[in-house]
Amino acid sequence: MKTLATAAFAALLMTTAAQAGELSFPSDAPIASITVPDSWTLDETDTGAEVTSPDEAIYFFIDVADAKTTDAVIDDAADFLTENGVTVDPASLKQSTDKLNGMDMVNLDWDGTDKDGPVSIGMSIVSPNPEKLLVITYWGTKGEQEKHATDLVAIINSLKPVK
Repeated sequence: MKTLATAAFAALLMTTAAQAGELSFPSDAPIASITVPDSWTLDETDTGAEVTSPDEAIYFFIDVADAKTTDAVIDDAADFLTENGVTVDPASLKQSTDKLNGMDMVNLDWDGTDKDGPVSIGMSIVSPNPEKLLVITYWGTKGEQEKHATDLVAIINSLKPVK
């Protein structure tokens, strides 16, 4: 079972509202799918998917990128966090590698703050196929995110490449 730190990554804006359940994204040429519990919010975005816990203590989005767009996607994710008042503590960076459903995964995790106090921040890069990458950005309120650990691990473990 993945640890919360591994699951917490993490890795935005015209959304198409979706009920919880399974989503294959992007709709026009799916490369990955994810499943979330009914109480969570799952939306498709122009570039992937976003997921929010029922109490909004956890938010993460998954953007599809390729070799040419990865840097821009990562910059957009950092900008999104900044625009939402999330401050990253660069000294807290922890890096790791893992496998997720057969996909290689690189994780970057930080501590930080937002308007509600201490948060966990993560960014992961996952490769579902040789041409595409998934950039997962995670932001969770410390002290609240732990309540969702079981759901969060299940959601992250449901992320699979579409064959």
